[in-house]
Amino acid sequence: MEQVLDHVVFAFARLVGSASRLARRGAGLTLPGRIALLLSPSALRRLSRSRRVILVSGTNGKTTTTRLLTAALGFLGPVVSNGSGSNLEAGLVSALLGTPASRAAVLEVDEVVLPRALASCRPVAVVLLNLSRDQLDRTSEVSFHVARWQAALGIYDGSVVANADDPLVVAAVRGGRPTERDVVWVAAGQTWWGDVPLCPACGASWSVPDGPWSCTGCGSQRPEPAWSLVGDTLLSRSGESAKLALALPGRASAANAAMAAAAAHLQGVPVEAALERMRSVTDVEGRYLSSRQGEHDLRLVLAKNPAGWLEALTELVRGEDPVVIALNARSADGIDPSWLWDVPFERLRGRPVVVTGERAVDLSVRLFYAEVPHTVHPDLATCVAALPPGACSVVANYTAFVQARESLARGIA
Repeated sequence: MEQVLDHVVFAFARLVGSASRLARRGAGLTLPGRIALLLSPSALRRLSRSRRVILVSGTNGKTTTTRLLTAALGFLGPVVSNGSGSNLEAGLVSALLGTPASRAAVLEVDEVVLPRALASCRPVAVVLLNLSRDQLDRTSEVSFHVARWQAALGIYDGSVVANADDPLVVAAVRGGRPTERDVVWVAAGQTWWGDVPLCPACGASWSVPDGPWSCTGCGSQRPEPAWSLVGDTLLSRSGESAKLALALPGRASAANAAMAAAAAHLQGVPVEAALERMRSVTDVEGRYLSSRQGEHDLRLVLAKNPAGWLEALTELVRGEDPVVIALNARSADGIDPSWLWDVPFERLRGRPVVVTGERAVDLSVRLFYAEVPHTVHPDLATCVAALPPGACSVVANYTAFVQARESLARGIA
């Protein structure tokens, strides 16, 4: 009887999603899941129980890592995923609805949702990327995530693939699993230290490390990694070596690929086979999308919080091309843009910069104090028109990124 009821509920949810898409009321990425959860609150557990599930969570890089891991696991057979980034419970349910239960699933999960997803999905593995400030009006400080992840990992009995270079992730994993049983540590790198001014284990003050981190107060230190990212090469503790050679640019993409490769290897995919499949990924939901618009060659970059902006700016300073920066502060972005003052925009000095978005004035004030000459324009089209012909990077936070991606799809020239 229970299975019959599930079949009816899930069929109805899929039907509603299809109707929504036909009526052009949305992409149907979360509505089917919301309907299914309304009618069956345990829908995520029911849809996951006979699947091989891997969860991917963290503040930055979830969507890219999920896309790369999905590609890598394709070596073993078909994989279902919420690759569009709908990472709350409704998005997870929507991704699983209507797909064969025999298919493996790689699911991106919001940091807040992760403890519930671990309990519902009972995944074979969870990939933990990083923790940093993001949308404080919705999710609170990072210590909140450390405590909740720690409690959830204390109950979860599957494998953990975790970034050894992030002390906050390490604190959560070690707190929940002190013996480090079934934990695969990956030295994926860490460039943003603004959210770890103190040792998360004992509260002692420390300085930003040049190499592997450690605390002189309590002796806590970076775990010995099973996999290490060194430049563009992934090295294993056993001596295995593989060049990434990704189509996706930047250090962050390489770090995401290292985490994905370690997770895929844990599931039986040879590292070189995993990387070969990852190399076919050229953009992730518009991230790093290149677009020719009239006389301009635009590259679209997502940067949603200080850690993400630092990665983006680190890549940008290697060139001299103009930069368009777009900033909104909607619910999906976090309505408080005060984090702008933690971003080292000073790195943009000496190159043409134009700004736009709903919070362009806030951004303009920050750039003024960073001594970065710039102009403000009402939309992406006028920003681009104000620049000389040639290459240009468009860096935007989440909803501004979505708007820019849609504008490029329509053609702004």
